[in-house]
Amino acid sequence: MRRRSLLLAAVPAGLVTLSACGDNKSASSKASASPTPSVSTAPPPKIVEGPLPAITAGTKFGEKPTVAKGTGEPSKNLAVKTVIAGSGRTVAENDFIQANYLGQIWDTAKVFDNSYDRKSPLVMQLAQGSIIDGWRYALTGKKTGSRIQIAVPPTWGYGTSGNAQAGIKGTDTLVFVIDLIGSFNSKSSAHGKAVAQTDAALPKVATDTDGNVPKVTIPKTAPPKKLVSEYVLEGDGAELKADQAVLCQFQGLVWDSGKTFERTYGSGRLAQFSLQQMQQTVKGLALGLTGKKIGSRVLIVVPPELGYGNTPPSGGVINKGSTLVFTVDILAAM
Repeated sequence: MRRRSLLLAAVPAGLVTLSACGDNKSASSKASASPTPSVSTAPPPKIVEGPLPAITAGTKFGEKPTVAKGTGEPSKNLAVKTVIAGSGRTVAENDFIQANYLGQIWDTAKVFDNSYDRKSPLVMQLAQGSIIDGWRYALTGKKTGSRIQIAVPPTWGYGTSGNAQAGIKGTDTLVFVIDLIGSFNSKSSAHGKAVAQTDAALPKVATDTDGNVPKVTIPKTAPPKKLVSEYVLEGDGAELKADQAVLCQFQGLVWDSGKTFERTYGSGRLAQFSLQQMQQTVKGLALGLTGKKIGSRVLIVVPPELGYGNTPPSGGVINKGSTLVFTVDILAAM
């Protein structure tokens, strides 16, 4: 089982469940995280430069850091320091961020969580209720490619209840080193290399990467009988694995009518879903994404037996036996 980060307050907003498709409005679902910090009602913190303990090893961006124990009393405010200044995109609140991090307790230097050992950066939304507030306030306005060190008092961490599972008391100040790898918002697109679309029997998908809805032109012919999964833009990231979740932009259309039944492009949000869970809803979409590279735009044509078959969502544009057409911009694996 993939270990969840202790930082998460809940599955980030933006989860799209295709079982509820029927119009262009995204459906959402939340699942409990373990542990689950309460949504903070504390006022915004005063941000100060220190004190912060020294990083004694692993000082380069992307390296697992070693951090000394805190000396003296930590600040009652939120201490934030840019250790390495990046030159990438500026992160805004409610963006999804991709980051490696290490967290430890000020008084003991006990490491309670880190993503470096898992070799899997965390992807989460920088939003209230999705992440502890110390991260939300500290990282907003920072640039990707930066290493940020922060010290988070209980008020903007786990509160007076602490986190027993992680060994965090309600009085503990937490120290984090965070390597900001990337960020994504509702205008993000894939940025892979365009792949020639030469099969006249398949839909043609636009290759614009401005975050707007890519135009899909469906041929006025019979749809393919088998699952189709083709690159439109081929990225250079790792291949998606069947046990991962994906953060993406997508749209779904019905082959026969060309009508859109679901999309995130232009909706002000992104989608995220588990490929394993998607196997139970639209199996062809999960199969079509598995093995595809992060950073790609993919065309997926799903025959009825791998879609909704004879039990489509009620009240929508999908009929019994409909072939479905998806375009998916794979932004990150989760």
